[in-house]
Amino acid sequence: MSRDVAAADVEGGLSLEDMQRRSLELRPPAGKITLLPDPDPAEVWATIVSVDGHVVEPPDMFEGRAEARYRDQMPRVVETADGSQSWLWNGQLLPNVGLNAVAGRPPEEHTSEPTRFEHMRRGAWDPHARLADMDINGVWASLCFPSFLAGFVGQRLTLWPHDAGLALAAMRAYNDWHLESWCGADRDRMIPQQIAWLRDPELAAAEIRRNAARGFKAVTFSEAPHKLGLPTIHSGYWDPFVEACAETGTVLCLHVGSAGQTVTTSEDAPIRVVGALFAASAFASTADWLCSGYPARHPQLRIVMSEGGIGWVGGLVDRLDHLDARHAPIAMGPGLDRTSDLLRRNFRFCALDDPSGFLTRDVIGVDNILVEADYPHSDSTWPHTQALLEYQLRNLSVAEQRRICWKNAVDLFRHCDPPAPLP
Repeated sequence: MSRDVAAADVEGGLSLEDMQRRSLELRPPAGKITLLPDPDPAEVWATIVSVDGHVVEPPDMFEGRAEARYRDQMPRVVETADGSQSWLWNGQLLPNVGLNAVAGRPPEEHTSEPTRFEHMRRGAWDPHARLADMDINGVWASLCFPSFLAGFVGQRLTLWPHDAGLALAAMRAYNDWHLESWCGADRDRMIPQQIAWLRDPELAAAEIRRNAARGFKAVTFSEAPHKLGLPTIHSGYWDPFVEACAETGTVLCLHVGSAGQTVTTSEDAPIRVVGALFAASAFASTADWLCSGYPARHPQLRIVMSEGGIGWVGGLVDRLDHLDARHAPIAMGPGLDRTSDLLRRNFRFCALDDPSGFLTRDVIGVDNILVEADYPHSDSTWPHTQALLEYQLRNLSVAEQRRICWKNAVDLFRHCDPPAPLP
C-alpha cells in the first residue's frame, strides 16, 4: 500500500504539497525571520479548552522509541546545504520542518514558512513551552494534531514505507511520544490524541483498544480516506476500526485537509480561494459521514469536524430537513425523527473565529459547539483567543458560554474538570 499519499491529485482539490510550494514562492527575502517578544498574558474571561492545535514534530521525537532493527530507519532531522533543516524519512527529504508554524511572527512574514526549529516559537514543538504559550493565551487545556512530517492523520508515517513493520514502528513511536512526552508535560492540560493505523482495519481496531487502555481519548482520522487511495467510508472496510472507536469512547476527529488536499476551484486559482473555501471540505465530509451508516449504527460514536468552522452547519441542517420532507430519510435508528437529529447526536463542530455561526447556535445545538485556537498556524487566534471569544459570545447566557468554552470539550473527551472554571 506504499504510495506518495501526500501528493494526492484530486479534481477540485489542492494538495498540501502544492500549498507548500505556493507558500515558498511567496517567501520574503532569505533571512527575514522575526520572532516577536512574548505578549502580555491575556486577561482571563473564561476557561477555554482548545480542541485543535498542532504539534510540530520535535527533532528528538523518535529517539529511543523503536525496536533495534528499525532504530536507524526512523525519521530524523538533517542539515541541508541551504542552511535549512529537513526531515529525512523513507529516503525522502521533507523540507519546512515547521510548515505554517508562524505564531509569534508578524503577519507580513506568515508566508515565510520556518525552515529551522529556531525560526518558530519553541511552543510549536516543546511541550513545556507550549504550556507557557497556552498560559499567555488563557487556554487551560488543548488537544493537538500532527504537523507536516506525519501529516494530519499520520499518513506519511503509516503509508509511505514499503515495510509495514517499519511503518508500524514509526506510528507507535509517534503515539508513545505524544502520550508520554507531549501529554506527560501536564496530564490535566493535554488531551491525548493518537494517529491511526491505515493499512489494516483489524489492526487499527486493536490499536484503538490498546491505546484507549493507555489513556488516549481521541484519534485523528481522514475526512475522506478514498482521497488517500484507501477504501471509502461506504465500503464496509473501516467497520472494525469505527466499531472500536464507538466501543471505547474514542472520539473520531476529522481535520480539514486530512485527505491530503483542500477544496479549491481552478488550477490557477489564487491561494486566497483555498482559504475562503476551507470549510467546504468539512461541509462535504460531514454529509458523507452522516450518510455512511456509522452514526446510525453506533449511537455512542462521536465525530468532530476539526477546524471546519460552524457557520455552514445551520445551512446543512436546513438542507437535511428539506430533503427529509421530500424523500425517505436515511436510516437513523430508534428515537430519532429527522436526519438532522442524527447529525446533532453524533457530530461536534469547532469554532475558530465564527461570530455569525454563534447566531445559529440553537440550530446547531449549543452542546455540539467546541472552540479552538489552532496554535501555531497562521489562522490561530493566539494570543487573543480570550478577547475574541469574550466579544463573540457576549450575548450568550452564562450557561451557554460555559458549555461552548470548556464544558462540551471536557464531557466529549472525558477529561478532568478544570480547577475553578470560569464562567
